Amino acid sequence: MNKNKSISIKDWKEDDRPREKLLLKGKHVLSDAELMAILLGSGSRNESAVELSKRILASVNNNLNELAKLSAEQLMTFKGIGEAKAVSIITALELGRRKRLEEALIQPKITSSKSVFEIMQPIIGELLHEEFWIIYLNNSNKILQKNQMSKGGLTGTLVDTRLVFKKAMEISATAIILTHNHPSGTLVPSNADKQLTQKLKRAGETLDVKVLDHLIITNSGYYSFADEGEL
Repeated sequence: MNKNKSISIKDWKEDDRPREKLLLKGKHVLSDAELMAILLGSGSRNESAVELSKRILASVNNNLNELAKLSAEQLMTFKGIGEAKAVSIITALELGRRKRLEEALIQPKITSSKSVFEIMQPIIGELLHEEFWIIYLNNSNKILQKNQMSKGGLTGTLVDTRLVFKKAMEISATAIILTHNHPSGTLVPSNADKQLTQKLKRAGETLDVKVLDHLIITNSGYYSFADEGEL
């Protein structure tokens, strides 16, 4: 017998098998690797589905947002992952992203910087280019509209102050929240970010439209100018 050969999931105790574990104990007790193993169904000759899943997750530092960026071709570089399994992984992650997007669309009111992040992260958090969005609010902090104001390359975008406040006047917004993403993943505001924030804040004061916050958003976190005392 080959002592180095991995034990098949079928040979595990029933409580340790991902599918059975989900049915007996619920989905929340499963690790990311176990959930992914259920998607894969099987591993390779020398590696169980769970071990294969752990190896794939380790390649992206166990970050599901980074995993979602991998193409089918990149996933298929892992031994044991063919086209069907790659498509299954991509499909599951895309369904998760759409679920978060739907949740964001029905959230009617801004209560904190975290609520802004939860709304905007599914929209801009995983993009490979930078986008600048404005959330328009009424006097109860309920969302009137979310508008993309600009779309740029890897290093920045340009924002037209006149267009930002023209829309605010059209829909009778009393406050706005600025948001943009950093594809680099850094949550440190640049000098340009700070200057734009102050420019829009001053323009808003003139028109009686308050700038409540400016969030820099990445795939896994955010920086709030308001929380950091930068407004």
